[in-house]
Amino acid sequence: MRLTTDFPDIRRADAGTALVSSWLVPTAGLQRPAADAVHAEWEHQERPAAMLSLSTFLSTDGGRLLHYAQWTNDDDHREWARTRRDAAVSRIDEAVPGIRRPGLVRYRRYRSYVPERPAGRRPGLLAVPAFATDGPAAQRTLADTVLGVLAREQVPGLLGAHFHLSQDGTKVLNYAEWADLSAWREFAGHGVSAELAAAIRAMDGVTPVPPEFPVSPEPPESGAPPMHAVARYQLYRSLVNVPVPTSTAPTATGRAATSPRGD
Repeated sequence: MRLTTDFPDIRRADAGTALVSSWLVPTAGLQRPAADAVHAEWEHQERPAAMLSLSTFLSTDGGRLLHYAQWTNDDDHREWARTRRDAAVSRIDEAVPGIRRPGLVRYRRYRSYVPERPAGRRPGLLAVPAFATDGPAAQRTLADTVLGVLAREQVPGLLGAHFHLSQDGTKVLNYAEWADLSAWREFAGHGVSAELAAAIRAMDGVTPVPPEFPVSPEPPESGAPPMHAVARYQLYRSLVNVPVPTSTAPTATGRAATSPRGD
């Protein structure tokens, strides 16, 4: 096991499923205690070998946590949830009462856009635009379209966009890594975001959805329409249970992928 403040390796080849959940805490001061309670549970229990990593992010508005977990498969996670989740959640709630949990979504990463960047440059912000879709075809159309625009426009400050498709065909999540909050705000108030918004509005079977809990939209700049509310987070801590195998670690850094899973 390794604790780190690095963003997780989203493209690791052995991650067969990504489990994403957001929690609302009663007050901003409880963000860190809640995150610490979660990681204490994982640090002090025997962890399944199928559990690869868990990363916890704190929202910039102080009200939420986002958990991003990588497992090799869903069956082992479901078995852990059946036999051990209730006890773990009970101990977390005892330490930090009042947490609200809308539920976990099972995703698989589909494709990624990761531009070349200077060695050692690390993301400072995570933004997670989410969309409702009416099936797998709409999921792929949305992801492919947005990735194509991002690769063509070379958005400053965008360090990675990793599109995840829910396994039931009803959701798409863009796990977008940004250099910092100012880079995200620059994007949100200018032309590329407007181009993307127009393209998405024209798609059949795709609807932007707000986060599970209210988030204030970015204020419009220079008369532009307000950007769809998107939850924004900063990494608090990652637990790496199983290191990325050297033989299967992604080696490509460049542009949006063309293969079904992408890299």
